Amino acid sequence: MPQPHVTVIGGGLAGCEAALVSWLRANGTEAWIINPTAFPDAFRFLIEVPSWVVEAGSPHAQDLCDQADLAVVLDTGEVPRIGRVRSLIRELRTVVVDHHQPGEQPIGGVSLRDPDACATGELVFDILQAARGPWPQAAIKGMYAAILTDTGGFRFSNATPGAHRVVAELISMGLDPEEMHERVYGAAPLRRYRLLRHALETLELDEADGIAWMVIPFDALRELGATPDDLEGLVDVPRGIQGVRVGLLFRQTTTGEVKVSFRSNGPVNVNELAKRFGGGGHIKASGAMVPGPMEAAVAAVLKATREAVARDRNGGVSV
Repeated sequence: MPQPHVTVIGGGLAGCEAALVSWLRANGTEAWIINPTAFPDAFRFLIEVPSWVVEAGSPHAQDLCDQADLAVVLDTGEVPRIGRVRSLIRELRTVVVDHHQPGEQPIGGVSLRDPDACATGELVFDILQAARGPWPQAAIKGMYAAILTDTGGFRFSNATPGAHRVVAELISMGLDPEEMHERVYGAAPLRRYRLLRHALETLELDEADGIAWMVIPFDALRELGATPDDLEGLVDVPRGIQGVRVGLLFRQTTTGEVKVSFRSNGPVNVNELAKRFGGGGHIKASGAMVPGPMEAAVAAVLKATREAVARDRNGGVSV
């Protein structure tokens, strides 16, 4: 009897993919990770065997998907978020495991969604618990990394009692929190700090509306050889300014579009704000791709953000 063959697709949370693939393989199932974008270098330490991650544009990815019995999509349920992988899995049975609010372009198939979960890693934990294991150390580390990063190091409001109970279980299975914090947050390449220096020169604050924003200069990205990993967490700089209700980070992509990260410090729902631009995510952390050029994108997003802040001040009524 041939081994089951599963393709795991991620919308952005590497820990979930590492955990699920490790568990599937421990159960005798052939499984690979095929993402629409490059797997983050900072989280490759979670992958037991490097060849389990396959580049989406490669002939090997096409062959694997042609042979697969099932595709599992993690941490997103929206067609636009899986990009070029969509054509690879179009004919496959699909399972979606996600904790985001449903959007307007859902991926079909079986859906395991819970917007109340702190992270998709919590849902992967539920799957392993229901299956009664096994519990490979790589899976334990992957789930912890997913919960650690999605809760902002347990700083955000989604660091619920349930999240801490799951983490307590993972620690009881041998996970070392200090080691994981060091691997995830403890070190960054020098280019990241040089990129931040350039970005800080663009930092702006609208004190009246409590909005702060920063632009990542495209030339600096190119000259420093920066990767998407180097941008992780930079939106917390404008969000961290005293009195800020919404923090924004803008960066131009190679296609000319502008990627925007939205972060809320309070009741402003940035998921709804991002949806106005075809994006989405969480109530307090979302993203979107906005047409360029940069000046026009910044102006459009600031206008919409000011409107969202005004609605919040007026009890949800537009002004």
